[in-house]
Amino acid sequence: MPSTSPLDRSPYLLAARGERPSHTPVWFMRQAGRALPEYHKAREGISMLESCMRPDLVVEITLQPVRRYGVDAAIFFSDIVTPLQFAGYDIEIKPGVGPVAADPIRDAAGVAAVRPVTAADVPFTTEAIQQLVSELGGTPLIGFAGAPFTLASYLVEGGPSKDFAKTKAMMHGQPDLWHALADRLADVAIAFLSVQVEAGASAIQLFDSWAGGLSPRDYERFVLPHSAKVFDALAPYGVPRVHFGVNTGELLGLMSAAGADVVGVDWRVPLDEAVRRVGPKPLQGNLDPALLFAGWDAIEPEIDRILEEGKAAPGHIFNLGHGVPPSADPDVLARVAKYVQTRSAQ
Repeated sequence: MPSTSPLDRSPYLLAARGERPSHTPVWFMRQAGRALPEYHKAREGISMLESCMRPDLVVEITLQPVRRYGVDAAIFFSDIVTPLQFAGYDIEIKPGVGPVAADPIRDAAGVAAVRPVTAADVPFTTEAIQQLVSELGGTPLIGFAGAPFTLASYLVEGGPSKDFAKTKAMMHGQPDLWHALADRLADVAIAFLSVQVEAGASAIQLFDSWAGGLSPRDYERFVLPHSAKVFDALAPYGVPRVHFGVNTGELLGLMSAAGADVVGVDWRVPLDEAVRRVGPKPLQGNLDPALLFAGWDAIEPEIDRILEEGKAAPGHIFNLGHGVPPSADPDVLARVAKYVQTRSAQ
């Protein structure tokens, strides 16, 4: 018998399960923060990682875009490197740079230092999510974690990279070392996601932000088994599992094969073409974030096109093709959300 719970019947969860809700649900990656002045006010004088460990701030920042934009889902405010602090690594997020590891991994000793993460390490996550679920009511909360490859790239490179030369060198030159590291980081992601789901998150998203830097051959050999381990471990929870990466058009089929229920698509591949690559699964995407600055006359027809192309998938969750730019106008984002909801309900 179908559930009558307002949460279970939410447009986001229906679309994520391949059903047809009353309207196409919409949320924005990186909606919790960045473009909102109230976010910057809340975080004034507080580092990124510290703010991720304060339940009061996490709750407030997660709720801000739901209030401001009227989106159909909230995304838990955190960072993909948050659990790495508790896995034994000195890592910080430097403004204008990104995650920086103090002691990059180069050998077996470095891999051995990556320890398991448990719920006891992140009690602030449980506390924040339980409070959020109570306050969100019928609006789903999406939990998330970084995928093994993307987490490993920061630890091996020592910070953000354009070519991932050190990471690829380890993959090919020391494959046993690479797989040992990726396996441990899969366990970190599993633990962090499990805590979120057990606390009440309705769905999870695995961000493999930088997988687009890999060839399909390398992805299949070095990455897919470890992402699949994460998705397999989360399967018993029964929540929708979303997979997303940037510039991953050539990898969409493989990312689907890793076990995701929903595949995120950036702006480079039309959604109807993505269906052919992914197969009959719900899709998420895929307005180019740059268009937020182009004026409404340019944005509206692009939304219409994406909504039409999204009909080729069993379910469609409208999103940007990447995260909200820091300088985006919150009023434009609110207008996009409202337009998607009303247009798709016609």
